[in-house]
Amino acid sequence: MSRQWIAILDYGSQYTQLIARRIREMEVYSEIIPWDSRAEALRKNPPAGIILSGGPCSVFDRDAPDIDADILRMGVPVLGICYGMQLLSYTLGGHVAPGAEREYGKMPIEILPGNPLFNGIPSTITVWMSHGDRVEAIPANFSRGAVSATCPFAAMFNNEQRIYALQFHPEVVHTQYGTQILRNFVFGICGGRADWKLSSWVEDTVAQLKDRIGDDEVVLGLSGGVDSSVVAVLLNRAIGRRLHCIFVDNGLLRWREAEQVEEMFHKNLGLDLTVVHAAERFYGALKGLENPEDKRKAIGALFIQVFAEEARRFRHCRYLGQGTIYPDVIESRSPRKGPSQTIKSHHNVGGLPEDLKFELVEPLRELFKDEVRGVGRVLGMADELLDRQPFPGPGLGVRVVGEVTEEKVKLLQQADLRVQEEIRKLPDYKMIWQTFAVLLPVRSVGVMGDQRTYEYTCAIRSVNSIDAMTADWTRLPYDVMARMSNRIINEVRGINRVVYDISSKPPATIEWE
Repeated sequence: MSRQWIAILDYGSQYTQLIARRIREMEVYSEIIPWDSRAEALRKNPPAGIILSGGPCSVFDRDAPDIDADILRMGVPVLGICYGMQLLSYTLGGHVAPGAEREYGKMPIEILPGNPLFNGIPSTITVWMSHGDRVEAIPANFSRGAVSATCPFAAMFNNEQRIYALQFHPEVVHTQYGTQILRNFVFGICGGRADWKLSSWVEDTVAQLKDRIGDDEVVLGLSGGVDSSVVAVLLNRAIGRRLHCIFVDNGLLRWREAEQVEEMFHKNLGLDLTVVHAAERFYGALKGLENPEDKRKAIGALFIQVFAEEARRFRHCRYLGQGTIYPDVIESRSPRKGPSQTIKSHHNVGGLPEDLKFELVEPLRELFKDEVRGVGRVLGMADELLDRQPFPGPGLGVRVVGEVTEEKVKLLQQADLRVQEEIRKLPDYKMIWQTFAVLLPVRSVGVMGDQRTYEYTCAIRSVNSIDAMTADWTRLPYDVMARMSNRIINEVRGINRVVYDISSKPPATIEWE
């Protein structure tokens, strides 16, 4: 039996990945594909349903992304969300008008009868709006599905053609009954089948890796994070000692992280591991750089250079293993005239020199972060490793705001160590997505003992999230925040002020840079 799937056409919304995640949480496989995908290609492996995501464009833009009209004639159920609704209406003969101003935030809507998307849902709910244009008249043979005080068509549907559309975002946590709306589409309308199981995925992937790699060898860039660690254990299960791991210590890691990685993977798990100590080179590359993008690019470029130098010892290896996960694939995709907007650059072990002709092995490229953790548990990996909070690829290079120096990194390492020690004491520590310290390029006057000080400010950031696409700041107990502040100010020489970040995502990002 082939795996059933839901196709999501990506029109550039910051929430597109959330749609895919919500559906996979139902144990139905979903995949995000470019908005300009053609019906001819989809017919080769027909999805059970098709979702059109939101996006930042207007249907009136000169290069506005459109849809292959044949997709709407495939007989497959279609759900348009936000821009997806406007596009459906525009394509099918309705009327879309530019909004006088953007509508952004929570909005109550009244649900009208007849729309199976709203089965089992109260007649009035609060939803999350994020749009500029809006539908003023729906296409012929469509019915209005919901209305709000400012949006005459908050939903529309045609049960005969099985085409549905929502002006709001059901995928975000701010929308009441949003998951139920998506379940109604996936199971009630598309006839979804819950056959996406990680245990079966592990068995199939190990067999595929054995078959593909054969007697060849693999070199892997190991960061110590969840993704590369799970890849290492997965590849080790498939090919054993023919896996060679390289760990680059860039000096921008958490306190004693390099030693911990070596102990865990080399001494405890027995993997072939090479540790490259390159902190001074990274500090040199970052000298004078203050712009976040410039820093990210400098760290990424030097990482590739250092990794390549070490990888030349493994020219006999045919394959390069990478911890690429599905969000990386989506964010690095370059559509021909795509609508997505870059928020910040990412780096991976890509762009290696011509003389290193490795073939890529990326076994996690169809998985989201929490699915990667699930794979790790299937593989028997320790919770201590799998439950590690996310850490940015450029490391503390983007948590030292402004120019990065060795002195600032050491200050931040010590401050963050105390934050981590205190946060781990909480009984619900594993429920918190991420907690960390940020060193600000701000000095302020303080008094310690009888002496005046003029030292750095440290910000503490703690957020709750499911997949980092949206996040809310953590309401930490006051006594926990007090202990963090007291320990940092009293024990870390060079910091005399601590502040707490209470920004949510959106509009802020999780990292400061």
